[in-house]
Amino acid sequence: MEYPMDETDKQIMQLLQRNARMPVSQISKEISMSQPSVKERIIKLEERNIISGYTAALNLNKLNRGTTTFILLKTEYCQELVDFCEQAWEVTDLFRISGEYNYLIKVQTASIGEVAEFQDSLMKLGPSKSHISLKNILENRILL
Repeated sequence: MEYPMDETDKQIMQLLQRNARMPVSQISKEISMSQPSVKERIIKLEERNIISGYTAALNLNKLNRGTTTFILLKTEYCQELVDFCEQAWEVTDLFRISGEYNYLIKVQTASIGEVAEFQDSLMKLGPSKSHISLKNILENRILL
């Protein structure tokens, strides 16, 4: 039988989105539930792949990668693009999209010059347009 997700599961997921390292003991206090019950719910959410992993949020400015750019690319060389992006340290996200352009690439670099170099290296795959983020307003938003 499928395990139904309820408001308690959502509360647990909200807490883990804010702090993936929050101990079960703290979660149990926050939602007024026993530790074994919280642990069992987390395990079930992981088994159902609703919680698919845990990550650390990095300060990209401190890592000298504070320039966020979105690049639209039109290409017929789809697998070559995927292979290229998997090898490019600048690429953090790659999306297949609809419309005039068929890919959206998110890159994180130290400078606009590095963006230009990256975009130059994409030329062999097709035409592109870049949009440099002036300010990140909402990023990695809590979903629940």
